[in-house]
Amino acid sequence: MASTETPSFHPYSAFGAGPARYAYDSLVNVDADGTLVTGLASAWQATTTSAVFTLRPGVTCSDGTVLTATAVARALRYAADPANQLAGAQAVLPGVPFTVAADDAAGTVSVATAAPHPFLTRTLGLLPIVCPAGLDRPQSLDRATAGTGPYVLTGYTVGGPYEFTVREGYTWGPAGATTAAPGLPARIVISVVPQESTAANLLLTGDVNIATVRGPDRARLTGRGLATADVATVVGLTFFNQRPGRPLADPAVRRALVAALDRQGLANVAVGGTGRPAGDFGAVGAVCHADLAPANLPAQDAAEALRAAGWTRTAAGRLAKNGRPLRLRLITSPDLGPTLPSVAELMARTWTELGADVRLVSESLPALVNAMYQEGDFDAVVGSTPGFPLPVGFVPFFSGPPPAQGLNFAGVTDPEYDALVAQALQEPDTAGCGTWNRASAALFRSADALPVADGRSTVYGYRTTFATTFGGEIVPTSIRLHR
Repeated sequence: MASTETPSFHPYSAFGAGPARYAYDSLVNVDADGTLVTGLASAWQATTTSAVFTLRPGVTCSDGTVLTATAVARALRYAADPANQLAGAQAVLPGVPFTVAADDAAGTVSVATAAPHPFLTRTLGLLPIVCPAGLDRPQSLDRATAGTGPYVLTGYTVGGPYEFTVREGYTWGPAGATTAAPGLPARIVISVVPQESTAANLLLTGDVNIATVRGPDRARLTGRGLATADVATVVGLTFFNQRPGRPLADPAVRRALVAALDRQGLANVAVGGTGRPAGDFGAVGAVCHADLAPANLPAQDAAEALRAAGWTRTAAGRLAKNGRPLRLRLITSPDLGPTLPSVAELMARTWTELGADVRLVSESLPALVNAMYQEGDFDAVVGSTPGFPLPVGFVPFFSGPPPAQGLNFAGVTDPEYDALVAQALQEPDTAGCGTWNRASAALFRSADALPVADGRSTVYGYRTTFATTFGGEIVPTSIRLHR
């Protein structure tokens, strides 16, 4: 079951990346504990500037053709080509240019990067591989699948449902999983159910087998004999606009505003109960995740810090500096989480009591995105996300050019973060976690952003068991139906 429509099943589009797991394989897979296991590749090795994947023999595409190293290399080049504007692929691939070579006789695909990137296996290796028939007609991938995965898309209806049919003879799933396993469904139907309360009702009646529920409806699903898998999230990830001319371009103001917040109170509001203040920008379970916030967030008297920075109270009780009032536009969207407006309201109340003139705005998701990436008209934005599974995923949001040349919508400029990232990029895979964590600690000390709370959503199964990966994605070959 899905909460939103899938207008395209192209695995490299922004929409098709999720359902792609049913019909497409990647070179490697990530196990539940975060370790890498086999996929299309049976072996691999990588440095920060190169990677070699050795393909498993006998893999076939859904049209029956044998998957070759040349075909894999072609898929990687197609996904990485900026001219194709494939947002879903860009979110997976390393953020540096690379070249690809194939050796069909040896069954190897070799990649060389133009600059260091520490997670080549966990980026290149996790891209869904499209077979040549799909690349020959990429427009067909919106409504059909052309992969090596355990299922094939056999039914598409605008607005849902979507039907996948199992492939016989499939033996190259994660760690060698096959479609011959007892209990694996022969057919998967994905229905679109936007309302979580309806999804909960359908789970209780057995009219759906698997659904994700994030909000208060989880309470009535507890103790009902359903299989569960918790999914870690970060609720209330807040960015501060540091573009020239905005009041939060001054780090002294950012630090004071963050120091004034009751983080435990915000966390309680964010999760609708007793919450845990978030310790990192990504969710628990992300690579290199650590509890960094307590030791690195600004701890100071906010009012005194603002006075020291030249802000004084006017006759009306508002803060001003050089005749300019401290005006803040705080924006959020309930489309990103039902508790976010309440989180933003508590922030606004705290900053108003401090003396800021705060305008609280609740936007639709398109309007929020427009304010962030086009108009730049905000001072703080409160969102919600599982974050990225790799720390390198945050880099373009905390450094580099602003839109439209980049993703640094808040205009963050943090030399300490940039220097530590440059060092971390030279260290392979998780060997650089210590450096990545020092980089994130620098962001906390500068109050460049603030994650509010560690949250949870839950994937439920009715007479069905399954495994999930980071972010709550179902592993198709793990699904088992029980009577």
